[in-house]
Amino acid sequence: MSASTANVLYDAPGPKARRLSLISSIVSAVVIGGGLLWLIWKLGQPRTTVNGTVLTGLWDPSRWDIFLDSAVWQGLVVRGLIMGTLRAAALAAVLALLLGVVLCFARSAPWRWVRGVSAVVLEFFRGMPVLLMMLFILLALGTNGYTAVVAALAIYNGAIIGEALRAGINALPKGQREAGLSLGLTPFSTRILIEFPQAFRQMLPIIVAQLVVLLKDTSLAYVVAYPEILRISYQLKDYFGSTTYSFSIFLVVLAIYLAVNFSLSALARWIAKRSGPRAGAHTETNGAAEALADDPIRAADSVR
Repeated sequence: MSASTANVLYDAPGPKARRLSLISSIVSAVVIGGGLLWLIWKLGQPRTTVNGTVLTGLWDPSRWDIFLDSAVWQGLVVRGLIMGTLRAAALAAVLALLLGVVLCFARSAPWRWVRGVSAVVLEFFRGMPVLLMMLFILLALGTNGYTAVVAALAIYNGAIIGEALRAGINALPKGQREAGLSLGLTPFSTRILIEFPQAFRQMLPIIVAQLVVLLKDTSLAYVVAYPEILRISYQLKDYFGSTTYSFSIFLVVLAIYLAVNFSLSALARWIAKRSGPRAGAHTETNGAAEALADDPIRAADSVR
């Protein structure tokens, strides 16, 4: 946004407003930092349970010694994260992308009855909670936990991805489709070869962000007895002691979730920068420059 545009939208803050904003930021940071320090200190203090048992503070080394055992990390990382959460999320993500493409083309089909049926199906899948969908597939269809988790995540997120792709196609200029038809392409070929690649590129950050949601929704799989990382953490808590190690185990699981989700979010931001309007304009400019460099006659005509 240029400086002139910013001045039209709002007035630039003066010295007094900037000083007030700085003071407010400092006070807010001090209050939030003080609250976090108090919370850390409070969690580290011994506490007494309802039945009179005195428990050590949550930062006491006796509450963290189980992580010196390699079997705990093998259970959390290998069985829970890799073989459980990521295994289900990877297959569900691929199926969700494929289903999203199918629903996108169905919602933008030239036949009204196809658009109507796909709209009803899409809204039904989007409105149904993922947990209920997992339970329905598990109980009604008689599948195992892995199939129920993958199918529910693929259906729900595929519906959302399909609607995002359709919105990307509708946001394209009408000239894109008209240009494809003028070249002799069929409407379906124009949709596949011209419109869909551009819409997918523009909607890619939204799709990656939805895949982050898909990864987090795998935590609902413990309800259908699928051994993902949250269920493994429950098993470890019950095995080593629900009162002593519950906080430390769940804190480590939280750190693992945050590390994986932050990595995917960073990937989404990187894709957004690479596929944003500026990147597209830069690519088109470079492509035009290369075309003119390869054709001296066109370059001379453009200068004239």
